[in-house]
Amino acid sequence: MGILHDDVVMISPSEKERDLSVITVNCPDKTGLGCDLCRIILFFGLNIVKGASGISYYRPELQQPPRPPDVFLLKLCCHDRKGLLHNVTEVLCELELTIKKVKVSTTPDGRVMDLFFITDTRELLHTNKRKEDTYEHLKAVMGDAMISCDIEMVGPEITACSQESSFLPTTITDDMLQLEIPDALPSSLTSTSVSVAMDNLLSPAHTLVQIACQDHKGLLYDIMRTLKEYNMQISYGRFTIKQRRNCEIDLFIVQADGKKVVDPNKQRALSSRLEMELLRPLRVAVVSRGPDTELLVANPVELSGKGRPLVFHDITLALKMLKTCIFSAEIRRRMIGDREFEVYRVLLDEGESLSIPRSKILEAVWNMLMGWA
Repeated sequence: MGILHDDVVMISPSEKERDLSVITVNCPDKTGLGCDLCRIILFFGLNIVKGASGISYYRPELQQPPRPPDVFLLKLCCHDRKGLLHNVTEVLCELELTIKKVKVSTTPDGRVMDLFFITDTRELLHTNKRKEDTYEHLKAVMGDAMISCDIEMVGPEITACSQESSFLPTTITDDMLQLEIPDALPSSLTSTSVSVAMDNLLSPAHTLVQIACQDHKGLLYDIMRTLKEYNMQISYGRFTIKQRRNCEIDLFIVQADGKKVVDPNKQRALSSRLEMELLRPLRVAVVSRGPDTELLVANPVELSGKGRPLVFHDITLALKMLKTCIFSAEIRRRMIGDREFEVYRVLLDEGESLSIPRSKILEAVWNMLMGWA
């Protein structure tokens, strides 16, 4: 194919259903490029099973940071039913609308008021055509359950006010969000083995990072996100999945100054963070909130301010498969220690949640988030 000199994205679809599709991206390099690409692939619900990357012929150029996307408020009033929230979330994902925050509440008479703060990856939601298309898709899946639907652009002051909520406690500690893996899960289904090794002898110009772990949904995204946080640049890489979801990743990296990672303290810090992020890509817990049952899920927020894709989609899908109704739900940003997390708090319907063991709820949500369901 030769060297491409323009920004190009090529998709070679598979000829057979079980064969792999190939996505080729040619663009200027930058620190965190791998994280951004993996995030887009994860956003569309795709899994990376093999990969290679490399820098061909040019160095990164200074680029202006992108303009923050416009935020819109989707106000949806409807009659409640099992799985409704997931159906709405699925439509928004299919329309490439990203949920930034959400407030879901149920009234005593069985009506649901959903407030979604969303952004549009196509940047067209300000047009009447895009709004009407969104309404029609929601109406098609909700049918007579829909009472009203409204979409309006909101300013930064509205978005800022939405950060505070009486539903969330002011203090959320890391102890509340320790990663819980149910004892009932077979050991073959848990990410309990992660190996990270760093070597400066095999390459004259790069530090080689070798990772061995089990595959999970968003694995490469978690690796790239961590390297981006440490301001590391990937020059070359290889990724393969072997039997029983065992993965081997080789990454040739340099620091922002183009040099190897030779400081032992930096090596230990990076290796430790990679191990933690691959063992605990998300924090999941099922806890008591008075007489009620509450599901908590948290994931780290990127330095760019972006959260992990499809988390709310997977949570609602897992609960729908359990035939568990959601009484209320919220997505908020919270500082836990020195890191910002996106926290999902879901209060389960009292009558439904009591009939399902908490371990089963935890197992179902964990498997769905990890792509093991």
